[in-house]
Amino acid sequence: MSATRARWFLCWCSRGCGHGVRTGRRRTADGARARGPARDATRAAARARPAPPTRDPNTPGYVAATELPDGTVPPSDADGNFIIGPTHPAAPELAEPFEIRNGAVYNFEMPSSDSKIYPGIARDAGTFGTPDPNDPAKLVVTTSHPASYTRKVAVYVPKQYVPGTAAPFIVGADGPDPLLFAALEGLIAQKRVPTMIAISIGNGSGDAQGSERGLEYDTMSGKYAEFVESEVLPLVERRANVILTKDPDVRATMGCSSGAAAALSMAWYHSELYHRVLSYSGTFVNQQWPSNPHTPGGAWEFHRSLIPNSPPKPIRIWLEVGDRDLFNPNLMRDDMHDWVVANENMAKALAAKGYRYQFVFARNAGHCDRPTKLQTFPAALEWVWRGYAAK
Repeated sequence: MSATRARWFLCWCSRGCGHGVRTGRRRTADGARARGPARDATRAAARARPAPPTRDPNTPGYVAATELPDGTVPPSDADGNFIIGPTHPAAPELAEPFEIRNGAVYNFEMPSSDSKIYPGIARDAGTFGTPDPNDPAKLVVTTSHPASYTRKVAVYVPKQYVPGTAAPFIVGADGPDPLLFAALEGLIAQKRVPTMIAISIGNGSGDAQGSERGLEYDTMSGKYAEFVESEVLPLVERRANVILTKDPDVRATMGCSSGAAAALSMAWYHSELYHRVLSYSGTFVNQQWPSNPHTPGGAWEFHRSLIPNSPPKPIRIWLEVGDRDLFNPNLMRDDMHDWVVANENMAKALAAKGYRYQFVFARNAGHCDRPTKLQTFPAALEWVWRGYAAK
């Protein structure tokens, strides 16, 4: 497949990352356009759901953080906790629209019929689930069933890549994500990050419990990393004519919302494959389905039990949350659906175990906040790759 030059208009968020929160036409939690009774039910649910409260980063129990001057971002060589905002000017590397001039983008699709790991499920449009009356931490979903899908994959190969050599790479969820390619164009040229391949993988559709996207991203296991390793990366190498490194220290993952939870799961359960993680509005909450007795709180267990009770792993992680991030966005009332608290807890857990991390609390920012990402993304990528880029 030949490469294409791409002119991208950068979007607020990649497809399928909004937990039913999207602009424009009302859609169901599965991402399908709601019609008739399903539309009415979705509108009623939206009216019943209050707007997320604006959180103060100096709330008792939150991590102590350095508040930066408005319009600035943390230095790329600084670890720890930072507060930014309330205004979010875009980084110079991310002026839009952006044209890929110094590399090539390869696009292809992966039908579910070709996957041995994810043959496909979906939840009926206009449906969700009900909390288990015997356990408020479990959601009963009766409308999920086998279903086919087609997954899009986009691969950015910078002009600096030397054919025949093994390249560092970053894997991103909820693709294709032109913002990733745009940021790397400038950063690679400025030698602020290593020359790397960027692989942006679409999800299998839907959102949250009972959907294919939820199964892929919210499941607490190494399954998604195994899918990427065995089914996606070999195709990338063939279609884009590249060689991808096997060195985990030069392999990174990233995502927003549930995609961020998947990014950490890839490195946590397979740290022999990935050492670098970038997370926006990470869904480190209880959204796993089906439930798992080993991780009864889903990704909430990262900060409640897994990180505190495990030896430190060789993971370097950058994470962000907005002051108006999600709070109880569905029927669950289990005290494990607060995105701000979840990410604050992540910062505390990482610090206690001595991890290399940078945590950004963004004022005047919502879930997967586009202005915040346009402001912070280049510096975040530089921080994630720090150490290797200097070699």
